[in-house]
This record gives sequence, structure tokens and C-alpha cells, in this order.
Amino acid sequence: MQNKPPINLGNNIFLIDGFDLGMPSRTGSYVLDEDELTIVETGPSPSVPYIVQGLKELGKTPEMVKYIIVTHIHLDHAGGAGVLLEQCPHAKVIVHPRGERHLIDPSKLAAGARAVYGDKFDALFDPIKAIPEDRLIVKHEGDTLKIGENRTLEFLDTPGHAKHHFSIYDPVSNGMFTGDTVGIRYEELEKDGIYLYLPTTSPNHFDPDAMLDSIDRIRKRNIDKIYFGHFSVTENVEEVYRQVSDWIPLFVKEGEKALSKGKDDKTIYTGLMNLINNHLSQYDLPENHPVYPILELDLQVSAMGIADYLRKKKR
Repeated sequence: MQNKPPINLGNNIFLIDGFDLGMPSRTGSYVLDEDELTIVETGPSPSVPYIVQGLKELGKTPEMVKYIIVTHIHLDHAGGAGVLLEQCPHAKVIVHPRGERHLIDPSKLAAGARAVYGDKFDALFDPIKAIPEDRLIVKHEGDTLKIGENRTLEFLDTPGHAKHHFSIYDPVSNGMFTGDTVGIRYEELEKDGIYLYLPTTSPNHFDPDAMLDSIDRIRKRNIDKIYFGHFSVTENVEEVYRQVSDWIPLFVKEGEKALSKGKDDKTIYTGLMNLINNHLSQYDLPENHPVYPILELDLQVSAMGIADYLRKKKR
């Protein structure tokens, strides 16, 4: 198991790298060190040992955890919730109302991921454990959760990436835990001073109009920080909104171009990869730059979601 100490992001928020897909700086879990110890995002089940180790390094134990919040139920964000919950006897999982039934019975969720990831599924996501209904709390638009004397989180319904997606506003940091709503931050590029933020348009709920609306709602909150599911935090919030809002129609256009010629999501992926490579060509990155395997995976999944959206739209 790789070792990377939790990162102190300030305001009693710590980031644990879950080494999702075996990659560093891919998917993170946030620990909010308050009276009611809270974790935001679990990542997939293979990430749970990293969360437990990270808690230990913070002087905490799983028995101290009170809340586990998942922004949405995709397996790279919530797949490990059942496994983690077994080790956190005093915790409850907080989920969007549209996600509750899938955590109680994750069979459809698992089948959908198997369709996307094929033979790699078991190594990346197994096991996916059901969560008892009495250990779930549903939060709707505008609901709150008090986790400390001076810290009450607020939940915003933010569809676009998924219908079962909420974002969580933290007044202490004036930040938002956005899951996948406002896209992906590429840590490996930021190390080189390159700031790239891309939408994640995975199947099967991608809706560009809803995503743009959700980004606009978050923008209007005048937050100072975005805490991404992938990965870490930025104060560069206006640049995030601008880039992701600009990329969304370009992604959809690539899909329309491919499908109009009778092509499939593989062609959409090639078009998306060309778009991003053209953008990155100004930076003269080496061919073996560590961002490329991450980009390839992200754009493959995004291409599938764009194809799915456009086919449904034609019906």
C-alpha cells in the first residue's frame, strides 16, 4: 500500500488520497475535524484502507466517525461507503434522495460500472456492500447538517453530471464540496503550473444544460474554494467556472460530429483527446507526462456519456 500523509487544507479540513485506480492525486476523501467527525467521499472500496490509515495519522479512529457524506453514488465516489461503514459503528451515510435506493441495493450500480470497466471492475471496485436503510440519511435541497458548534453544512441539489448529485457548502472555509459537478482538477498538471479543468460527462445522466445551470448556481454563492472529488482544492474558482462552461459545448459538439457520421463513442473519444491535446500543445509536455493516463481514462468515460446523452436526445 502506498503511503501519503493527509494534507492539511486549513479550516480543519484534511485531504486523504485514496489512490483510486492505483493512481495518486486521482480521487480524494475529505476529513472535517469537528465535534461530529465527518468524511466527504469514500472513493471505491480499495480506497477504504487509505482512509483508515489517514484517520490514524490524524489521531482518529473509525469509531469516532459520525457522518460519511457521498456527493453522488458513482462508485469512484461512494463505492466504498458500505465497506467503510462496517468499520465505523457510530456513523451514518448521507446521500442524495435519488441515490438512497442504490446504496440499499447496489446491484444496478455495480452492473452499470461493469459495463463501463469490463474485466477491470473487480480490481477497481470490488466489493460493493449494501448499506442498511436505518444507517442512511437523505438530504434534500437546502437541508443542513450541524457537525460542530460553529459549523453547519448546507446541501445543494446540483444535477448535470448525475441526477443523484448534491454539493455541500461549508461556511467556515466559504467552500463547496462539488463532487463532479464543476469538473476535474488535474493535480499532475498544476505541479507544472498548468491549470486545466474539464467537465466529466460520464453516463448515464449527463445533461449539459443541467450541468451549466448547476455551475451557475454555485458561482452565485460567491465561494472562495472548490473542493473537487478529482482532486483537491482550488481558490481559482472563476477560472474553473469559465473553463468547464467553455468545454461543455465543445464536448457535445464532438459527439454530434461523430454520431452524425454514424460513428460511436470511440470516435468521440478520439475527438475529445485531439481537442485536449491541441490545447496542451502550447505547453510542450513530454509524451510520458503522468497526466496522460488520467486524461485518457476520463475522456473515454466522458465520450460514453456524451454518446448516451445524444442518443437519448434523438428518441
